[in-house]
Amino acid sequence: MLWILRLRRRVRVTGASMFPLLEQGDEVLVDPGAYRHTQPQVGDLVIAQHPAQAGLQIVKRVAVVENGRFHLKGDNPDPTQSSDVVVPRALILGRVTSRFG
Repeated sequence: MLWILRLRRRVRVTGASMFPLLEQGDEVLVDPGAYRHTQPQVGDLVIAQHPAQAGLQIVKRVAVVENGRFHLKGDNPDPTQSSDVVVPRALILGRVTSRFG
């Protein structure tokens, strides 16, 4: 219902950085308003704009919050499958609320 009312966005996962929690092709619901009045917290699963690749959105977990910057990390234990990034708050687009379907 929240997706139909446009209070959530539906996003398809690409890549394996969040395996085993999320696999390529899984769809998640994202709350774009989750951080209007609060900041992302360690452990939150978020969608963010990649800081170095325009147009690329990534799903990662907040690993560290430091000096207004957010260290995002994939869950995949294989280091070749997880690219960690550091982003400012402005690049975090919302919080993943659930897997769709």
